[in-house]
Amino acid sequence: MSSKPILDVNDIPKPGQWLTLSLQHLFAMFGATILVPYLVGLSPALALISSGLGTLAFLFLTKMKVPAYLGSSFAYIAPIIAAKSAGGPGAAMLGTFIAGLVYVIVALVIKMAGYRWIMKLLPPVVVGPVIIVIGLALSGTAVGMAMNNAAGKYSLLHFSVALVTLAATIIFSIYLRGMLSIIPILAGIVIGYIYALIVGIVDFQPVLKAHWFEMPQFIIPFVSYKVKFSWDIVLLMAPVAVVTISEHIGHQMVLSKVVGRDYIKDPGLHRSILGDGTATLISSLIGGPPKTTYGENIGVLAITRVYSVYVIAGAAIFAIVFGFIGKITALIHSIPTPVMGGVSILLFGIIASSGLRMLVDSKIDFGDKRNLVISSVILVIGIGGAFIKVSDKFQIQGMALAAIFGVLLNLILPGKPQVDENMFNIEESAENHKTA
Repeated sequence: MSSKPILDVNDIPKPGQWLTLSLQHLFAMFGATILVPYLVGLSPALALISSGLGTLAFLFLTKMKVPAYLGSSFAYIAPIIAAKSAGGPGAAMLGTFIAGLVYVIVALVIKMAGYRWIMKLLPPVVVGPVIIVIGLALSGTAVGMAMNNAAGKYSLLHFSVALVTLAATIIFSIYLRGMLSIIPILAGIVIGYIYALIVGIVDFQPVLKAHWFEMPQFIIPFVSYKVKFSWDIVLLMAPVAVVTISEHIGHQMVLSKVVGRDYIKDPGLHRSILGDGTATLISSLIGGPPKTTYGENIGVLAITRVYSVYVIAGAAIFAIVFGFIGKITALIHSIPTPVMGGVSILLFGIIASSGLRMLVDSKIDFGDKRNLVISSVILVIGIGGAFIKVSDKFQIQGMALAAIFGVLLNLILPGKPQVDENMFNIEESAENHKTA
């Protein structure tokens, strides 16, 4: 049973309390949400605006029953970079739209046929290794950002900035308690930024010159770019979308445990998946990255016992406002690369470790050759960078290809185990998947 809430789901806080509690959620998601666009070359301002609009859409579609905040998804970093390098920002936005569309289609199927089919299609032995691939495939990017200067050459000074940032992030994550343990990424970025200022690798002039109000450069279809459908982009993004839907289910189970409600049944998994997909669709229409529910904000709910959807909505409105404040956008752009590299080393490692934890929690038996084969193929194809060239511009690669192989092997190989019905028990599943 969950503890008695201080503010329940539909309780409206007092104005001063509302402001403070909403800012807590903003800080919890801020570091990770701006890191994704930083890595893929999109606008952090648009990431903030789209996360706010997406969260408000999610709350509306879930009937104001599910207190979840949606931020930038790390799972799509490599596919977005691939799409962007091949076809520019327009291709990346089309890919994001396709990812959102996959969510909408799955939501409709779940509405008609229930949700057990997707858990059978994507069991832990498939999803766990794919999540490991998502983290480890980005490890080279994180290390390069941490060690190299602007010219791409090794710099001990820049590496020291990354190490200070990493150390601060670890300290906040491990040794501090309460709210401070929920914002290790933001705290690490702040401390790393201060150290970078001290050693002189921050150019603060753009922040001083920036206007307080500044209109972001929205990336709008048919206005900013010509929309050209491509099956190559579908093959690049759709497999990752299917895997992240499985993660979404896990988040809803954890949230159900924290809040003390069964969100799989009411308002229904189809509504939360639809909300997640709609947030990603909105993001694709203005230039933001794909969206996902954030474990950091679920952690805030667990610590504060404030489950009010109005607090979440307040955080979403703050995110939208912050996206139009030029000095904040300029400050984000002034963060040195090694600072982001330092937090990325830990963050990408945590993503990989969460996949490993899924395998452990699900008691996957690697003495079973079937499990060993599926996970081995996924890991080597995903981390090794295998690809299938679809055309001169696009190819199925990395985690997308690994996910496809994992799903196919799970369907084809004999000895497929029965789905454990306990995974549909909210109390047990939430306990097994609970995150810090």
